[in-house]
Amino acid sequence: MGKNLAFGISVAFQPLAIPSFIILTILYGVPESTTVPHEAKWSLLLLISLTTFIIPIIGLVGMKMTSSIESLQMYDKKERIVPFAFISLFYCMNATFFYIKLNVDELLVMTVGMVTLCLVLLTLVTVFWKISAHLMALGGWLAVISVLSIRFQSEHLLYYLLATLIICGAVGTARLYLNTHKPSEIYGGFALGFFLCFGVYYYLLF
Repeated sequence: MGKNLAFGISVAFQPLAIPSFIILTILYGVPESTTVPHEAKWSLLLLISLTTFIIPIIGLVGMKMTSSIESLQMYDKKERIVPFAFISLFYCMNATFFYIKLNVDELLVMTVGMVTLCLVLLTLVTVFWKISAHLMALGGWLAVISVLSIRFQSEHLLYYLLATLIICGAVGTARLYLNTHKPSEIYGGFALGFFLCFGVYYYLLF
């Protein structure tokens, strides 16, 4: 794996983009899991992408431009704490807004809350241990697909599951190749995301 390829994979599956992928999977991959009308799905996906990806990314770029962080990669554990805390606070505000003002579908609202909980826990863990945010997010995505495939038994979800497994492996390999994480940090991030999200989704759907 070349450095450019590894970097490209890391950027393509940036942790803040994964909540949008999860919502995309729910709305269009398993439409029977949600009560959101078809005509409202695209607008809702755009809103979630704006609040969980675009605005936080703009905030991180602003931190980089003002030298609050040295790099968007945030290689050092201490450098991650303030940006993670900032994004966690924004996610908490966003989850509260969805719950109070846009409670259009319980599963989607709970998904936004679950993602927020993951990020808050990631921030707390980062104080002591630099685990992989990439693999935490991807582990959560894999857990959601796993529970959905058990609950709704859609054949096409097997392909989603296999594709996500491959993505997890590729991103984990890329992060190791770029020397941004140790294997234990990769496994730690994945375990946190997978088991937390699997537990939440299993509780919600069963």
